[in-house]
Amino acid sequence: VYGIINLINFAHGEVLMVGALTSWTVITLLAGAGLPGWLLLLIGLLAAIVVCATLNYLIEKIAYRPLRTAPRLAPLITAMGMSLLLQTLAMIIWKPEYKSFPILLPSEPFHIGGAVINLTQILILVVTATTLAGLMWLVNRTKLGRAMRATAENPRVAALMGVKPDMVISATFIIGAALAASGCSKSQIATL
Repeated sequence: VYGIINLINFAHGEVLMVGALTSWTVITLLAGAGLPGWLLLLIGLLAAIVVCATLNYLIEKIAYRPLRTAPRLAPLITAMGMSLLLQTLAMIIWKPEYKSFPILLPSEPFHIGGAVINLTQILILVVTATTLAGLMWLVNRTKLGRAMRATAENPRVAALMGVKPDMVISATFIIGAALAASGCSKSQIATL
């Protein structure tokens, strides 16, 4: 996001927080339904992705897009304001108290070549490697990735070449939110 619009999105951490709390809400609501742990994690992840992507799209469209041509201080103040707004709304909705995820995955360790690793750590490594490979593929091998790189280099010239910078920036915010949701799923797994 910074590379494309030269703005530090101070609200990105709060988007991750909202994703984690959304996932926690879905998982705790469905915990007694008799679903397997992996399915609960997947449902929580999908809910977090939808909520984070929608939230980040709205943040970009409502708060950041109108200020794109404003002096650099205005978007910076807006980003800090969005961060505070999301923190406050989260405290109102979820109350400022500790929340723990239910244990969903088996914790028996595997002994591999003298190392001890459990399913949670394996899953974190697989999700991280898959996410990074997918992101590299997206940025380097797709039309959207080419448009992202062009917009980051020079949005005006990219627009002259047929790229729609507003669409690319919105897509970047949505992808960033989906990655934040993926990050919150890894943190959920790690807390198990």
